[in-house]
Amino acid sequence: MDRPGLPSNLNASEVTRAPAEANAVAPGAVAGASAGGRSKALFVGLVALLLLIGGVGYGAWRHLEQRRIAAAVSERHRDYVPVVNVQAVKVSANVMHVNLPATIEAFESANIYARASGYVAKRYVDIGSRVKQGEKLADISAPELDDQISQAEASLSQAEAAVGQTEANRELARVTNSRTSVLAKQGWATRQQGDEARLNYLAQQRAAQAGVANVQTQRAQLNVLRQRRSYLQVLAPFDGVITQRNIDVGSLVQADATSGTFMFTAMRGNIVRVQTYVPQDQAFGVVPGIDASILVAEIPARVFSGKVTRVADALQPGTRTLLAEVDVENPDGALLPGAYCTVDLQIPRRSASLMVPANAVIFNQYGVQVAVVENGEARLRKIEIARDFGTEVEARAGVKEGDQVIVSPPVDLRDGQQVRVRESKPVAPPH
Repeated sequence: MDRPGLPSNLNASEVTRAPAEANAVAPGAVAGASAGGRSKALFVGLVALLLLIGGVGYGAWRHLEQRRIAAAVSERHRDYVPVVNVQAVKVSANVMHVNLPATIEAFESANIYARASGYVAKRYVDIGSRVKQGEKLADISAPELDDQISQAEASLSQAEAAVGQTEANRELARVTNSRTSVLAKQGWATRQQGDEARLNYLAQQRAAQAGVANVQTQRAQLNVLRQRRSYLQVLAPFDGVITQRNIDVGSLVQADATSGTFMFTAMRGNIVRVQTYVPQDQAFGVVPGIDASILVAEIPARVFSGKVTRVADALQPGTRTLLAEVDVENPDGALLPGAYCTVDLQIPRRSASLMVPANAVIFNQYGVQVAVVENGEARLRKIEIARDFGTEVEARAGVKEGDQVIVSPPVDLRDGQQVRVRESKPVAPPH
């Protein structure tokens, strides 16, 4: 029976044999292919093994090389002798210069109030006016004050007249008493009449004393009014300059002890006070008479000299500072009251101190130290700092004059480590 789709001239056995023949391979060919694959795999494995051995060897070599380098660096570091800069410890000068902030104040300053009530009739000065002591600043108009003075003068005259009348009555009482007492003794006058004459004379004496006291009261009241009239002219209390004006012509001013009208402020500026507060660690050497120099940043070309004139002799409890004042001559008015300045106090030292460069101080877990070079070795010494002046510190203990301290010491500097001092280069003379 024929299969559909096959040629009619092929039978079934031929069809079955054809695929089998097509898939058949010669035995020699199969053996050759198998040997080639094993050779290739063997080659790849050998290459991989060689690479692995090479990588392990290179890693071991790098490790040994790094250990060798580290050992060499450690040996060099152990044998390394650092080169250092040194400075000598010096004894401080006999005078300590202390720079402090300060304030310039007027030597004298006064707020001028009205002592008489009235209206300002004239004003002669303004802000910035320079005045002399006793110079007129303003006039106050108070017409009612003249009437009060006239009334007081009349009352005084009346009291003086009353005193005259009382003294006349006293004299009459004295004469009557002297006559009556004689008549009473002789029996020509009764005892009652004698007592009346005597007591009348005593009463007239007391009346005369009261009249004199009343005259004194009226006179004192008149003097008060006349003094108040003198206050109608407002005068300068001292030589100075007017720095504030609060009234003008026509202003109403009141003379009151607690709420009087504030008219002017006058300051004396030919001498100024420079006030500064000295810290406690420097205050014990500040006494009147020590020299001081005043610097104002806005006047860089001038240095104003003065002396400490007043010292508070007590520290401020809140700040532990001592108030000191320096009087400075200011004839040209260059120093303005209220200005900020700096004062350089030249304080005598009570005892010499040792000065150490600030950049030689070592701060670590062992405290405050310096490294001193001794016989080519660095020796660490503990010190106690009394004062810090910025570039130098004052040491109380741990060093002595002439010690060579290492400036900017290495961070890993050890006690007893050998060091080599860098030689200083000679400074070339100026041409």
